[in-house]
Amino acid sequence: MSRMDEIRNRTKWWQNDRFGMFIHWGLYSIPACGEWMMSEKEMTVEEYKKYFDLFDPVDYDPKKWVKAAKRAGMKYMVLTAKHHDGFCLFDSAYTDYKSTNTKAGRDLVREFVDACREEEIKVGLYFSIIDWSHPDFPKYGDKQHPMRNNEAYKDEKIDFDNYLEYMHNQVKEIVTGYGKLDLLWFDFSYDDMVGEKWKATELITMVRKYQPDVIIDNRLEGAGDNHGSLISGEPTIYSGDFVSPEQIIPPEGVVDVHGNPVPWELCATMNNHWCYCNFDHEYKTSKMLIRKLVECVSKGGNFLLNVGPDAKGNMPKESLAILEEIGQWMDKNSESIYGCGICELPKPEWGRYTQKGDIIYAHVFETPLGALPLTGIGPDRLDKVYYVSDGTEMNRGEAWNTVLFTDAAFVSFGDNPVFTYGLPDDKDTVLKVVLK
Repeated sequence: MSRMDEIRNRTKWWQNDRFGMFIHWGLYSIPACGEWMMSEKEMTVEEYKKYFDLFDPVDYDPKKWVKAAKRAGMKYMVLTAKHHDGFCLFDSAYTDYKSTNTKAGRDLVREFVDACREEEIKVGLYFSIIDWSHPDFPKYGDKQHPMRNNEAYKDEKIDFDNYLEYMHNQVKEIVTGYGKLDLLWFDFSYDDMVGEKWKATELITMVRKYQPDVIIDNRLEGAGDNHGSLISGEPTIYSGDFVSPEQIIPPEGVVDVHGNPVPWELCATMNNHWCYCNFDHEYKTSKMLIRKLVECVSKGGNFLLNVGPDAKGNMPKESLAILEEIGQWMDKNSESIYGCGICELPKPEWGRYTQKGDIIYAHVFETPLGALPLTGIGPDRLDKVYYVSDGTEMNRGEAWNTVLFTDAAFVSFGDNPVFTYGLPDDKDTVLKVVLK
């Protein structure tokens, strides 16, 4: 079996589920101005440590997070077990910089994993291969280390192999200490810090020994700006199983050099920050996010939507409201998402198509003037059309004013196909199209 065949087999369940939740949460949730704060403000480890001393998530209850994700129709979740600042939400034996040594006093990752399994949500953990708190991580002149401009570190001697041993040991803790993991989300490579610089073959060989079926992202080779060898047609052992565009949906989906679809996942925020940010109220609407989920699926991709809980462990009320609205839509229309993918038909100008086997789902975003043309479906091919939300059969829309347009079948949202009717759901009215 080729490596690409292995990747396709591993990702089958994930490509069926399509929709997941990302959670960025840690010490940076206290200053609440971005998870890159330590780097952006060029803070020393000692300056940043005040947040370690303050960390006390008295409201942390991952069961609530999992229920919110499940309510929204999400099938998997990914938690930042360790971000770039080096702070661990798990009880690592290799550092004191961990949640068990804060006022929280416990392994927060374990509680998250247990909560996911209780609700039969697939479990994912994010792990940063970058660590700004470790003494042997490159500092002066690095692209983003907080001390990149600090002359005091200009001639510092570090033992990077010592750092790699530390990082590999922590990954081993992650993949051996929490039972079967479904996803492992590494972040991220840049400049010459890529691939074997991380001893990536050794790392992934170890991971696969303990978690042979875990799905891994592509960021040992790149990040949102570099798909890595997955698109070369000859992926490396550490290529990962999917590419990870960030805050943008690929215009044509993702294919390799031979034109074959490659598993991919959009990761995007609800507002404009990954972690809790108390001044950022630029939340995307549920309508927009539903349509972006549909767009991802129509291009063969997944959508990992981020929520940033606050320092106490509460999800923002805005996020919860949006998730509830998405859930209401998914309650009625999820069959057009789960197990669906790229449609054989061209994109219609009024919305998008997704497809599952022989069934085509028409996602109608714009109210048509009169009857709706089912782009790419001839009148003789159309058998029946139903509203997915309640199973009602739609009326055919062919009338005296459609006779000149014989390439497409028409359907009507009301009794008279010449009249204009509003959409039943202005977020996305989904039609189930059955062909002869």
